[in-house]
Amino acid sequence: MPTQSTEDGSSGSRRALFYVPGSDERKIHKSITLKADCLVYDLEDSVAASKKGTARYMVIDALEASEHGKAEKAVRINAVGSGYELDDLNVILHSRRLQAIVIPKVQSAKDIQFVSRMIDSVAVESQRERIRLIASIESALGFMNIKEIATADTRLDALVFAAEDYCADLGLIRTRSRKEMIFARQMIVNAAAAYGLQAIDLVCLDYDQGDILMEECKEGREFGFAGKQAIHPDQIDVIQTMFLPDPIDLERAIKVLQGFELNSQRGVGAFSLDGKMIDMPVVKWARKLVARARAGGMEVPEIETKQKISEKTK
Repeated sequence: MPTQSTEDGSSGSRRALFYVPGSDERKIHKSITLKADCLVYDLEDSVAASKKGTARYMVIDALEASEHGKAEKAVRINAVGSGYELDDLNVILHSRRLQAIVIPKVQSAKDIQFVSRMIDSVAVESQRERIRLIASIESALGFMNIKEIATADTRLDALVFAAEDYCADLGLIRTRSRKEMIFARQMIVNAAAAYGLQAIDLVCLDYDQGDILMEECKEGREFGFAGKQAIHPDQIDVIQTMFLPDPIDLERAIKVLQGFELNSQRGVGAFSLDGKMIDMPVVKWARKLVARARAGGMEVPEIETKQKISEKTK
């Protein structure tokens, strides 16, 4: 896949994962101008059963029609077992520009493996190694099986938290505080971190309430999510900005890495920086933050390596 690899081993930045209804010609056309990191043409919830056949061909036409700037081009298929997924895959896998497939309502590793086998069988040969999989976890059973899901296939690149389906499955009442979803959201982040995947946070339903969106973005970033799902174009810029590292944090991360290189050259392990002790966990944090900044297009100064420091001191 032609996106930059990040420190966690997953593909490039997916700060905003924006859903485009696959049966809405106007919204498909508008999507070409949007600057989300990932455009997801939806064949699932936003498409009525009577329009799914037409939507498949509208989506593959949209995939083939434009480069969409730098956006990753993805499709959300219908759930494995829904009766629609086979037809979805038999159409979209003929695209030469499809880069990722979002699999909704993932319950077990078998759901991931089915889609991966279809890629091997149906996808354009030149694309087979480039197509990544994104698993949407939406139920209690999905969370009980999250380890096997996260390790199901090497194509798997990210885990998505689908809040509405999760709340419906457990009978939860969704509140603005989001306290009822803390366990599930942190499970997504933990599993993603454990197995080198990205974690993508819930949709903000209050698309016309900027303060709520910013609050959710800030919390999601603090929880460790790499990005957030979006359902309205006005959400994209806020999400893309909020899921970049804070410039102050980036500056500190660079200082940590510079200090680590310098002290490693001297044979020193833990060291002091601005009155705080720096050891390997902090260095690991700094590396991940810098990788995320680069994947998001931020300008990051070159960090001097041991070799360059050695050359300067000669």
